[in-house]
Amino acid sequence: MGSYGQLPESPPISPPNGYQGLDGFSTPLFPAKPNILFIMADQLAAPLLKIHNAKSQIKTPNLDKLAERSVVFDSAYCNSPLCAPSRMCLISGQLPSKIAAYDNACSIGSDVPTYAHYLRNAGYETTLAGKMHFIGDQLHGYENRLTADIYPGDFGWAVNWDEPGRRLEWYHNSSSILQAGPCVRTNQLDYDEEVLYKSKQYLYDYAREAPGKRPFALTVSFTHPHDPYAIEDKYWDLYDGVDIDLPDVHIEEKDQDPHSRRLQHVCEIEGHNFTPDQIKRARRAYYGAVSYVDDCIGQLLDVLKKTGLSDDTVM
Repeated sequence: MGSYGQLPESPPISPPNGYQGLDGFSTPLFPAKPNILFIMADQLAAPLLKIHNAKSQIKTPNLDKLAERSVVFDSAYCNSPLCAPSRMCLISGQLPSKIAAYDNACSIGSDVPTYAHYLRNAGYETTLAGKMHFIGDQLHGYENRLTADIYPGDFGWAVNWDEPGRRLEWYHNSSSILQAGPCVRTNQLDYDEEVLYKSKQYLYDYAREAPGKRPFALTVSFTHPHDPYAIEDKYWDLYDGVDIDLPDVHIEEKDQDPHSRRLQHVCEIEGHNFTPDQIKRARRAYYGAVSYVDDCIGQLLDVLKKTGLSDDTVM
């Protein structure tokens, strides 16, 4: 099983009374450890958040309060600019070149140790809700998965690296900007609401269990504020009357470096002369999506507080 030691039985079950040995003994089966709630969001741009940028227009009251009593990293960077490789690096603590995670159709070996393996070995109940972009193996050390992934778990998104200039029809495109604005519903809203519901229910169920159970390590991973930039009226209206800032830097297409020009091509935004109003609508919808994630975080924190789990949970 690699260098991280022997894993416990899957899963180790606590007896009903939660104690090791005979009834009446006061030794917990599992040592007292804090629960872990790990919340993720997709394409949440740190430089645009108020905790990193005092001029930010994005309304994130729950994140702001959480940051006031938390460690905030000023220089934390992804090890890959692509979704799946970045996540594989995060869970394994290894660089893309070490685990062969190069694109969104790469699968890492099930024998690659992840933080879920380590936490499980330390006695945690490891549970995943939401997006993780696993290809093939959908657990990678997690015991429980509360939802399916939002993206394919197969090799349908494989790319031909011998055709670097080819634009893939399923990839990002200009409609995210051209059609940005309020919406009634999207598949992303459907997905994240299931993630939130299942995560809250997991916490309620955990709080109902008998004392002495294993601590939980729950990963809650939202797909918002990932494009397309469309959000419900409730969050769009948060920015009614706000003069949305335009980007501080604008570089003409002809002056872009070769890599940036390639990105514009594969994302189908080259040749589009987006108007300031189109850009502001896209940013406003993105801001609304960030506020939506902030609201989801607030609901999770509220459940922790109401169930008495907040004092024993690291976030």
